[in-house]
Parts: sequence; C-alpha cells; structure tokens
Amino acid sequence: MQLLDGKYVSEKVKVEIAEEAAQFLAATGRKPHLVAILVGNDGGSETYVASKMKNCEKVGFKSSLYRYDNTVTEAELLEKVREINADADVDGLIVQLPLPKHIDPEKVTEAIDPKKDVDGFHPINLGRMMRNLPCYIPATPYGILLMLQAYNIDTTGMHCVVVGRSNIVGSPMSVLMARNANPGNCTVTLTHSKTKDLKEQVLQADIIIAAIGKKNFITADMVKPGAIVIDVGINRETSTETKSGFKLYGDVDFENVAPKSSFITPVPGGVGLMTIVGLLKNTLASARKEIY
Repeated sequence: MQLLDGKYVSEKVKVEIAEEAAQFLAATGRKPHLVAILVGNDGGSETYVASKMKNCEKVGFKSSLYRYDNTVTEAELLEKVREINADADVDGLIVQLPLPKHIDPEKVTEAIDPKKDVDGFHPINLGRMMRNLPCYIPATPYGILLMLQAYNIDTTGMHCVVVGRSNIVGSPMSVLMARNANPGNCTVTLTHSKTKDLKEQVLQADIIIAAIGKKNFITADMVKPGAIVIDVGINRETSTETKSGFKLYGDVDFENVAPKSSFITPVPGGVGLMTIVGLLKNTLASARKEIY
C-alpha cells in the first residue's frame, strides 16, 4: 500500500504556482487576485476560508475576504457579487457554502461571472467540462486529477466507481474519469445512497472515489485487493483527543481498508489539501486569461 500524500504533492505544486505567480507579477505589475465571500460563522467554513487566504499569501497571490453575518439579505449578497464581477483587478471569486437558508445558493452561484468562477460551479463551466472544452474544473475533482498525475497512475481502462453524486464532487468526477485523457479513460459507475447493490458495485472497482459525506462508509468488505482508494470525505466530530476539540474522519474506514489498497488517501492530509491547489491553479489560469 502506498499513501497518496496530499501534503507532499500540494506543497510541491504550490512551489510551481509561486514561481509562475512571480513571473506573472514581473510581466504585468499585478498579482493574481482571489476574493472570498463568507456568510455567518460556520466552523468548517471559517477554517476552509482561512486556509485559502493563507495559501494565497504563500504563493504570492493577493486575497480579499468579505464577511457578512447571517442576517445579510440575498439582494445584498447578489449586489456584492455583481460589484466584484465588474472589478477588473479580481481574477477569481468564491462564495463559501453553505449559505443561510434564506439565500438560494444556485442564484448566487449563477450570479458569479463564469470567467471568475474559479470554484468551477457555474453551469457554464460545468457545461464546458461536459463537452471537454477549456473551463475551470471544480477544485476538488481538479485536485484529485493532480494527485493521480503526481503519482504517475495510469487510469486507462480501469473501472472507476464514484460513491456520491453531488454537483461539487461526485457528478463532475464521474465525467472527468470517463473522458479521453489521463487521468481518465475509465469505465465509470456513479453510485449513491439509493443504489440497491452498492456493495457489489464498489467491490468491482479498480478505483474508488468516496464522496458521500458519511464517516467510515466504505468498509474493507467493499474493497477488492489492490484497489486505488480516493477518500473525499471530511466528517467532523467533537473529540477530547485533539487541541482543536474536533477530529476529522473520511468516508473510508482507513484503518481496515488501507491494507487492501494499492494506493489510498488519508484524512486529513489527502484530498482536502489538493482542493486548495486546484483553486489556486484555476485562479492563476484566470489571471493569465488561459480559459476565457
């Protein structure tokens, strides 16, 4: 079993991004600029956004954060999005999810200029991805592709089973793994919580991508020997064992699945770190006008 080490790969890619950002600054006189909007004080969202801002600084990007409390109206938020869309100095805009119940996340996502949608959630970017056209790939799937590339894993002809069908990870991942590319060229099965013979489906997988959001959902009896296991799950539970007061668990029962795997990502220290790298690469591509 070999660990797919998100810390090692993300640090390596960030060095490359920093070099390219420095070249961009020298050529244009400006830094790639990422803007984040954070509504409310959800603990997980606070952590993610702080990490994104810190990583921007690390690679030489400019970053800005606009904070709102839970009482912000949908109209106010949409107005801010339109204002950032019109700002020529901004290359990427992310609105951290989840949003309060009175705000429609779809409306907010669609209000973001596709050219600045570095999270890759806008229907135009998702549509372009479906047609294999240049686009911003959603940050987590992009990070997974970068991880597979870093370990020179040739996925051609493999059976990839994706567990979970979210618009953020599962659905785009199924498209990317089926396309004519490497990573890609897989036969893909997209499964979810309503799949009748889920265990049997997952047992056939050469590659398992677990993104269902349930702690230790993928157990050892669902994994065939030698499978490649990508764990996207980040499930937080309160814990007295850690300084932060909570502990992270993946969607995969790592302890029992790891011995059966050829490659596996840990949680934490796996896909989560690669998600940020995907976001940074999209922001740099936006600044350079590589996609649009």
